[in-house]
Amino acid sequence: MSVPQRVTAIRQALGGVGVWTNTVQREPAAVQREVVARIEALGYRSVWQGEVVGANDVFAQEAVWLAATSRIVAGTGIANIWARHGSTARAAAATLADAWPGRFVLGLGVSHAPMVEQSGQSYRHPLQRMREYLTALGDTPAALPVVLAALGPRMLELAADRTDGAHTYFVPPEHTAEARAALGPDRLLIPEQAVVVETSPQVAREVARRHTVRYLQLPNYVNNLRRLGLADEDLAGAGSDRLVDAIVAWGTPADIVERVKAHHDAGADHVLVQPLGEGPNDTLRQLEELAPLLG
Repeated sequence: MSVPQRVTAIRQALGGVGVWTNTVQREPAAVQREVVARIEALGYRSVWQGEVVGANDVFAQEAVWLAATSRIVAGTGIANIWARHGSTARAAAATLADAWPGRFVLGLGVSHAPMVEQSGQSYRHPLQRMREYLTALGDTPAALPVVLAALGPRMLELAADRTDGAHTYFVPPEHTAEARAALGPDRLLIPEQAVVVETSPQVAREVARRHTVRYLQLPNYVNNLRRLGLADEDLAGAGSDRLVDAIVAWGTPADIVERVKAHHDAGADHVLVQPLGEGPNDTLRQLEELAPLLG
């Protein structure tokens, strides 16, 4: 299967909207199964999760999610390349792709220096490391899509040259337009969009800032936002209102749907909504409110 054929197939499987979550994988397996089954029943076409070295194994948890559902696509957003050798990642991904054909996307990322160095490793030359990792990954099953966590122009170029596309995170629609231009029309582009279903600006921004403050301590995201024209005062602390409103869509379900549409209009194939709040119950509440308009 050629790259264009694989991209076409996964675009059809993914549809327009999926879910990104960092709350579900913290729960016992029984709760995870219930939540992802509910996400599938609501009509969302994919569910994605991240990985922190030493905290969770993304491949094992993807197996739990896939086994608990029947149609939804599961994606790693991302499988951390510092967590395992490329050949090990290939073997794990091949197992999932074989067990659940057409329902798994392998997202790979270089993570961030503070997280990697906490595991005792040295975070050096991430772009070179990713190139080497893709070489070690080698040939994956023909029907297994591979995407890179890519923000800057060089990582986007690598994604276009050596994988099926890019999974972007903590980005506004303006970045989606730039990423599409860098990737060209024949590669996948899957941005994440954080959301808060809340019409009070004060309450919504308070929830949003609990999210933005963590990522504004990570240079990869800060540098990307500077490239997009955000100033130092926007990036200080938990972020200015301008920054928060650019990164987190809040308001009525209709307001949030407009932001999702903006990513699609900018060139996204599939947008991952990430409801912010307290635990999986809050995640499901917001997804239930959004589902009638996003389906």
